[in-house]
Amino acid sequence: MKKILALLLAMTMVFGMAACGSSDTQEPAAENNASNAENAEGTDTAGDTAEETTGTETAGDETTATESTGTLTTVTEGVLTMSTNAAFPPYEMTDDNGNIIGIDADIAAAIAEKLGLELEILDMDFDAALLAVQQGKSDIVMAGVTVNEDRLAVMDFSETYANGVQVIITQEGSDVTIDNLGEKMIGTQRGTTGNIYCTDDYGEDHVIAYDNGITAVQALVNGQIDCVVIDKAPAESFVAVNPGLTILDTEYVTEDYAIGFAKGNTALVDAVNGALSELIEDGTVQSIVDTYITAE
Repeated sequence: MKKILALLLAMTMVFGMAACGSSDTQEPAAENNASNAENAEGTDTAGDTAEETTGTETAGDETTATESTGTLTTVTEGVLTMSTNAAFPPYEMTDDNGNIIGIDADIAAAIAEKLGLELEILDMDFDAALLAVQQGKSDIVMAGVTVNEDRLAVMDFSETYANGVQVIITQEGSDVTIDNLGEKMIGTQRGTTGNIYCTDDYGEDHVIAYDNGITAVQALVNGQIDCVVIDKAPAESFVAVNPGLTILDTEYVTEDYAIGFAKGNTALVDAVNGALSELIEDGTVQSIVDTYITAE
């Protein structure tokens, strides 16, 4: 009888311990997408740079868990955190005071206002900006991001809000054409679709990836490469401040820009899409674009 009672007591203790342990097995929401990071474009070290900020607060340790704002889940309560690469004018750039401005920054601010949130922008490399949203370190990524199959595998996206055209910058008098790119050294921005397209079309031996468009264009000015493939709007900005450069008339690729989110954050995607739709319909988005891109 004592043996039976002892066995029953032991079983009761085992079940009790199992029940207590079950409440601690759920991972924080902000870490749900961390396993996607290795599928993102860029290197594993990109995530470490995602904590660089230009806002008033850093994402830092606060991003290890998400907080709820109404029915929305955001990295920081009451804040819409956007990761970007502020070296892509006129979509994102810094002014003389170090503030991030541009088409994406202004659209994000208008969306945040619609949602009753404060906007915080984190500036980092392009690869890191994509990785930050996947790891729950930012709520959205806006950096002239194009939707493609690889990115759809690790992120969700909003509706299109702008169109981008990949063009070719060369030095004036150069013999570079769209037909002989495969014989030239091409500069691109690391992690961008321009880099992906050129690598796919001409091979890695003909493509050099730089951390940002500014560095790529400087390499062209210095004669280290033959041309730069980048989006038309920033290309025009770079050519305007670098005498001796020109843009080929032939467009390389046409694509659409969208806002990136962590996989599965449906409530935020729907809310942002709703706000974005209103801003497009009332002319706000076009007004922002017109502020930075004048009609030719």
